[in-house]
Amino acid sequence: MKILVQKFGGTSVANLECMKKVREKVLAGLARGNKMVVVLSARSGETNRLLALADEWSATPDKAECDVLVSTGEQVSIALFTMLLKDAGIRARSLLGWQIPMTTDDDYGRARITDIDSAKLRAALEEYDVLVVAGFQGCTEDGRITTLGRGGSDTSAVALAAALGSVECEIYTDVDGVYTTDPNICSTARKMDRVAYEEMLEMASMGAKVLHIRSVEFAKKYKVPVRVRSTFTDDPGTLVTQEDSSMEALLVSGIAYDKDQARVTLHEVPDVPGVAAAVFGPLSEKGVLVDMIVQNTSLDGHTDITFTVSRKDLNQTLAIMDEVSKKIGASEVVHDVNVAKVSAIGVGMRNHSGVAARAFAALTQEGINILMISTSEIKITILIQEKYVELAVRILHDTFGLDWDIN
Repeated sequence: MKILVQKFGGTSVANLECMKKVREKVLAGLARGNKMVVVLSARSGETNRLLALADEWSATPDKAECDVLVSTGEQVSIALFTMLLKDAGIRARSLLGWQIPMTTDDDYGRARITDIDSAKLRAALEEYDVLVVAGFQGCTEDGRITTLGRGGSDTSAVALAAALGSVECEIYTDVDGVYTTDPNICSTARKMDRVAYEEMLEMASMGAKVLHIRSVEFAKKYKVPVRVRSTFTDDPGTLVTQEDSSMEALLVSGIAYDKDQARVTLHEVPDVPGVAAAVFGPLSEKGVLVDMIVQNTSLDGHTDITFTVSRKDLNQTLAIMDEVSKKIGASEVVHDVNVAKVSAIGVGMRNHSGVAARAFAALTQEGINILMISTSEIKITILIQEKYVELAVRILHDTFGLDWDIN
């Protein structure tokens, strides 16, 4: 049995006309001899509407009951779409997460998948040609409904593809693939035919919204080829797959940016053993993700510790740092929200030197001051003033030859 998993997001199922286009994609998959598993999100805006409803009815909505509430968005989508398929004479049925079952832990609102009953799904595919599955949701071992958090439908689809040995997992969105950078700010951005899992992970971590980072982690772990396509065109899109030698020939494959950043600095921290643990331990305990870290040590036995967090975590971070600074004897805590990250990403960096130097030189030439730097095996990230983000993206895109008219 050849199985193809397709996932369609909220804009793809927003209304009847959009759903008819989705049906065309499913019919095309059937025509290629596949049994189909179609994962749907809630219609655009529905999840936010349901969350707002919870806030309207309760000052502190119970997380488990919130999951029961917001999971109904996908239930509406799969029921309506299954009706459309049956109207076209297709043998189809809908499945909620608990009906599969897609088992998760009990971390309501951001549950993680622990098991999928693939045997039950395969048996259903003997009877039906298309299974329409609610994305974003699962259930605990004792049957409580859970949701997987933002981007959960992507994760549902990739997990199902892995469990069923799908030939590919097609993720349909309102864009026609993965671009070398954001085409909204760089007119010469071009669509990539292929991108490595590692590169896509880095792009997703920087806020690229084409694929959710958890779905890419799943795809990489289980070697699931993921194709990002548009619901509204016939473009073949971008294949996210395992790295090969041809990918390494390109020094940098993409430029990403993230404006959701805040910089925090503790001044005149005593330079003694254990001070870093004293600073970052309390943040970790509260679930605050710290990204870039720089420590500047002076000759007088003090150091300045600077790090970045997301803006949504800033108030909590400042409250924690206020207490920490008193305990460790720091002179003050300052912060800046007018900053952003820009990254050059590419598996080709593993075997080539000089990437950082080229990036720094190009930005400096345009008068862009570099505030912080971090590097990994396939990524160089630079913190700059937010007002220069779009210019920096275009400069780096050009510097590394990613413009469509060059390649």
